[in-house]
Amino acid sequence: MSTKLELPIQEFTTPYPVTAREDSSIEELLDIVKNIKVRHIPIMSDGKVIGIVSERDLRIASALSTREKFLVRAEDLMTPNPITFKGDTSIEDVITEMAEKKIGSVLVADEKGDLKGIFTVTDALDVLIEILRGKR
Repeated sequence: MSTKLELPIQEFTTPYPVTAREDSSIEELLDIVKNIKVRHIPIMSDGKVIGIVSERDLRIASALSTREKFLVRAEDLMTPNPITFKGDTSIEDVITEMAEKKIGSVLVADEKGDLKGIFTVTDALDVLIEILRGKR
């Protein structure tokens, strides 16, 4: 008999994720990944999330010519309308959707849709470790 893990996602979310503007260059995004050591960057426009750029997207963009890199902006690379959950969504529902859709991160927002955090596969592994060690 299994029981559903009702822990809210907000307990495991990285708050206040590093974000970038839709007009950010590839170089700016690469600097964020390298210097801040994140793998997913929410892209913002007028205070709202419009997409997300992953480290993988940036690796692919690295194959562009120097001229192309100069012209490409975050909005050209991003995945639009990233999957977003409210903070009280159960961890099990979030992790299940991430596994089914094979995605590395989801965003967490409040009732108004304002970005509150990011939840990644690494965060999911941290949850698993806590459960295995009996801390949850």
